[in-house]
Amino acid sequence: MALEAVFEYEKETKNTVRFAEVIGENPAIVGTIYIQKFALNKLGNPKKIKITIEKAD
Repeated sequence: MALEAVFEYEKETKNTVRFAEVIGENPAIVGTIYIQKFALNKLGNPKKIKITIEKAD
């Protein structure tokens, strides 16, 4: 089983971008997440991202 959450751009800091979780019918899974700018640059600096959370073995 995996959990998925969609996030929208909220604001930038010096080296990161803050994303806020889009709340649907269910409560937030994560809430707010910070992603390094260099990593987002590899994705074309999206304004919306999706995170998948899975159990590690």
